[in-house]
This record gives sequence, C-alpha cells and structure tokens, in this order.
Amino acid sequence: MAVSDGPLKGVKVLDLSRILAGPTCTQLLGDLGASVIKIENPATGGDDTRQWGPPYVEDADGNRSDLSAYFMSANRNKKSAAIDITTPEGQVEIKRLASHADILIENFKPSGLAKYGLDYKSLADDLPGLVYCSISGYGQTGPNASKPGYDLMAQGYGGIMSLTGDPDGAPMKVGVGIADVMCGMYAAVGILAALRHRDLTGEGQQIDLALVDTQVAWLINEGVNYLTSGSVPERRGNGHPNIVPYEVYETADGHVILAVGNDSQFKRFCAFIEQDALADDPRFTTNPARLENRDALNAVLRPALKNHSTITVISELESRKVPVGPVQTLDQVFSTEQVTARKMQVAMQAQPGEVQLIGNPLNLSRTPVTYRDAPPVFGADTDRVLSAENPFED
Repeated sequence: MAVSDGPLKGVKVLDLSRILAGPTCTQLLGDLGASVIKIENPATGGDDTRQWGPPYVEDADGNRSDLSAYFMSANRNKKSAAIDITTPEGQVEIKRLASHADILIENFKPSGLAKYGLDYKSLADDLPGLVYCSISGYGQTGPNASKPGYDLMAQGYGGIMSLTGDPDGAPMKVGVGIADVMCGMYAAVGILAALRHRDLTGEGQQIDLALVDTQVAWLINEGVNYLTSGSVPERRGNGHPNIVPYEVYETADGHVILAVGNDSQFKRFCAFIEQDALADDPRFTTNPARLENRDALNAVLRPALKNHSTITVISELESRKVPVGPVQTLDQVFSTEQVTARKMQVAMQAQPGEVQLIGNPLNLSRTPVTYRDAPPVFGADTDRVLSAENPFED
C-alpha cells in the first residue's frame, strides 16, 4: 500500500532562492513530501519570474494574477511568505525559520547574505545540523566567483552552445533553461546526500553548487570526447557525434527521428528503404565506418526517406524494431495517450482558479509524489508563517 505523504514528509525547507535553479530543486523536494516555505522580497513583488509573462493565470473576472506560467513551472507545493531580509526584523525572522528548518537553499551572489548575517558561516554555529545549499553562477570560489550567472551565460561559458545548432549557423542555446534545471536537480541530489550524512552524524554542511560547474558536468560524451582526443567537437545540428544514423530526417510530409544504435538495426533499416546493399558496403557495415562516412551515407538516406510519409516510416521501422519516433509540437505532446497514462499533466486549484501544470516524472511504488499546494500568489502565507509556533506545519 502506498504512503500518500511522500518520502520526505517531515523534512522542512527554507527557500531563499528565486528564478529557476533553486525553485526547481525545492519544488522537487516539495513534490516528495517536504514542507517548503518560499521567502519573497516584498519590495519587488516577489520572485522575478512572477513578472515573466504572459501568459498569466486570470481569475473568474478576467483579472490577471501574479501567477505567470514561468513562475508556476517551478513553485508548487510551497508556501509564500513576504519577508524583507534587508531589515533587522526580517533577519530575525529568517533566523527563526532557519532554526526550524532542515534545509536552507539560496542563490544570492557569493557572500551576498553575509551582510545580513544569513550566510552559512553566520548560521552554522547556532544551527550545526542545518544543510545549507548555495547556488551561484560560478560557485563560491575561483576567479569568476563574483560574476553574476544566468542560464544563458552558463550555456555559453560551459560549452553546450558550441555544440548546439546548425553546423553553418550561430552557436545556439537549448530551447529551455536547461542549465538552471539541471543545476536544480544536482542540488536536490546533493541535499539528499547531505541529509543522509546529517541523519547519521548530526552534522550539517554547506553545498556549494555552480550553474557553470553543473553545465560542464552534463557535457557527458562530448566533453569526454574532447578530453580523450584533444579535438574540439563541432556542431552537427541534430546529428550524433558517435552514432550514425542518429538524427532527424525529413519525410514526404514532416520529420522523423531515426536512432540506429547497432549494425543489426542498420541492416533492418536498409531493408525498409530497399537499399540492402548499404548494409554490406564496407563504408557502412559498422558504426565506426558509418561515422567516418557520415556524409556519403546521408546522401543516400535523405532522399530515400523523403519518399515515405512520416506515419509510414514510423510504423514500418517500429515493426522492424528499428528505433524511430516523431518530432511533436507541444499540443501533440500533451494530447498523447502516453502523457495521460503517465500523469504528466496535472490540474491544481490555485487561488485565482484551476491551473494546468507539468507532472513530476518520479514514480515511487511505496511513497509517490503528491500535489498538495498549487503555486501560491505572492505572500499568501505570510501571516501564518510569521505567527505560527512551528511555521512548517500545515
């Protein structure tokens, strides 16, 4: 029987982060059952992303709320408290909340909270069990530590833009804030590891996490390709640096993704396009050979695939157990039976009205994720958080 409260029930998170990396982390912890209090600046109207719209949620009368789609993407399962940390009163309140918390997460510039007495060094002596996660652009050390960091800058500095885009075009960022999102995921992993250590020893610690570091970490095979060969990788558009054919191909009425991972799949693919001789051609019989002769092979494959409709390519290759798939727009994505079956779209009741959100992909058989609180309007829980003896209790 599943336990509905989530595996992190009882874990208390004080969230001083904003934008995307930190909020992605704390939403994930909240989905897993943690109690999260999000601190927002009353002088600015809260998290910057509340103003990153349209689109916004509107109430029944058509009035715009401060729930932008961007803000909602990373801020469910949280309470919002408006507290000005620049004031002595606000600093006292944050320290009180931190004394109840297991985790504090912040994404100010390095040393940015020291002047308020809210940095890790200032809190650690009084709160030795606190897990304190600091996210910044370049980390707490190094020559760039004082520089601001944003997702786009991290993608540029960390190299992913040099690998993304058309070979003859400009460097291209990924279409969403992937450096922020991945940093948030690394933060969640680090926090859970630190909690494990705290539970065993009683010792808290600081987690120093940089957008750029995490972006470099997920260069994965292309990063290690460079470290192994010394050759700087080039942009290949949708092509794969180590597998051929493995990219997007045009069909008679659209596009398909072809992902031929081994030689037997390639042979079955050649049979579909009625080019059996390709599988026996020494230039193409193995993946290393196909990689070396990528352009010559694509010169044959591209016109062959354009002779078939998208649905034909997909159905015929699926029947031959050759990896293939569609390139879907978001309206197609969220209308698929697969997305419905996997509960990757969820409806929640927010203060202005019902909102549609992207589901959490984690499926735990005993302690599933829960959707308890819709993204809050700014400061919705301030009074309760300030007055409650235990502010993290619902």
